Amino acid sequence: MKNFVTMNSVGIATGIAASLMPAMASAQKNEQRPNIILILVDDLGFSDIGSYGASEIHTPNLDRLASEGIRFRQFYNNSISAPTRASLITGQFSHKAGVGYFNVDLGLPPYQGYLNQESLTFGEVLQQAGYTTLMSGKWHVGDKLGQLPNQRGFDHFFGFGGGGHDYYARPEGQSDNPGNHFNFNDSLYLDNSRLALKKGEYLTESITTRAIDFIDEASKKDNPFFLYLAFNAPHWPLQSKPEDIEKYKGVYSEGWDVLRQRRFENAKKLGVIDKNTTLAKHDDRVREWASLPDDEKKFYERRQEVFASMIDRVDQEIGRISKKLKEVGRYDNTLIIFLSDNGAQGGSDARTLEQNKSGEVGTPGSWHTQNSNWSQAGNSPWREYKNAPYEGGISAPFIAWYPGHIPAGKIVDGIGHIIDLAPTFYDLAKTEYPKTYKGHSTNALPGKSLTPVLFGKAEQVKRTSPLFWERAGNSAVRDGDWKLVYNYRTKTTELYNIKEDRSENNDLAASHKDIVERLQKQYNKWTKENGVVDFDYFKDFFNKRNAPGNARK
Repeated sequence: MKNFVTMNSVGIATGIAASLMPAMASAQKNEQRPNIILILVDDLGFSDIGSYGASEIHTPNLDRLASEGIRFRQFYNNSISAPTRASLITGQFSHKAGVGYFNVDLGLPPYQGYLNQESLTFGEVLQQAGYTTLMSGKWHVGDKLGQLPNQRGFDHFFGFGGGGHDYYARPEGQSDNPGNHFNFNDSLYLDNSRLALKKGEYLTESITTRAIDFIDEASKKDNPFFLYLAFNAPHWPLQSKPEDIEKYKGVYSEGWDVLRQRRFENAKKLGVIDKNTTLAKHDDRVREWASLPDDEKKFYERRQEVFASMIDRVDQEIGRISKKLKEVGRYDNTLIIFLSDNGAQGGSDARTLEQNKSGEVGTPGSWHTQNSNWSQAGNSPWREYKNAPYEGGISAPFIAWYPGHIPAGKIVDGIGHIIDLAPTFYDLAKTEYPKTYKGHSTNALPGKSLTPVLFGKAEQVKRTSPLFWERAGNSAVRDGDWKLVYNYRTKTTELYNIKEDRSENNDLAASHKDIVERLQKQYNKWTKENGVVDFDYFKDFFNKRNAPGNARK
């Protein structure tokens, strides 16, 4: 598939009663509107938590939310951080919001690298609806002061604007990391004031602590609050707390091939994948565990021990949030949603081994990443990784919990997308998405409210148009059971029947040319409506950017 440019009682004076009515009406309205907590994690694979298959990772708090709430078998993102966040935060397809590629300005409005004014954030809309709006964590849709959460509808913000951050303060004297073109030690913000991590402080805990402070303050008011809690874990660099790492010592000695198969079987038993699901074909770029020498096995074991411990720590922090909700009396009237921004990250062994020079994996200042080998298990049973339009890149765990409202322990196909969350929140907040805001005509919302599925009135989101993806030349269309994929690297157009073959093992493009043509036409129409251009258009930009002496610092 090619991308084209293209609230009275007797005896009370009537006047007093009348004066109380507005306040009572307001209180009743707020009682009916939930607090909302949206939890987003970074680079978490489909089967990387217990309720989706990772029986060896301790995620009791997430598992409780899942058993008391609803899980989707099919929930989609945009395959990579910034475009996913742009769609999540605005309810728009990422190009329409201005972040078609990444937080990099490529010179065209759909690719400007930060949110445009025509695409309202859920902070802006919910703030206007009377919610206290809070954010703690990773923003990544505009890193300049005028583009940060406080300028886009959030009352309070703690976090960072870029794509990642060290989890610890860097060791004294370390200004950069070996072979690194990104500075992940950029200053943090508390509202509009800069600050930095203190020695011994761990960022995942700090993100939670600030969120708890925000909840404490917000709960003193009568109105509901909205909290966007965006952890950067388990995104690289792989840095964790020693006591958390210790829990996983020796857990991964059997290797990634055994883990991938076990996760697949667990997911089937749990019901988060269909019984007829097959395991995606093995990635030939990933070496068999049995072929590795013992010293390499130990090196790779350590990486997965750290990665698992980072997920474990996120779960512990979610437990702290639940405890705070109980303390402030907001536990029973809060909707919590959990998801990931993309699948687990792929990458080569060569990069992994080179990063060994930055210090032992897991320690402050180290610069290690997770790559295809363990990520193939993390995305099990799906194909491919982050940044790809295959299911391993765009599928995520999705858990929604709202006691007394969402049926407990339910698993549905769902077929939700991140563009559906904004309209869901506005539905629950009983507010309308404005047609104009601060002098700007707003982009209409293409997503659908998830409330019918969440509250047990439907098994799937009822759409009137397909879902679309495009990022760095890779693209896809999902219409009913059919999914058309264009692989930019191989320049191939592929067709899959997701109901029968969600693992994308059998390309049906050659035998269903009529469906390929229909989906291609739908895609071409969408590209014109959203300002998507052929990625080759940006070749000159990237050639100049990657030229010697111009590497990003």
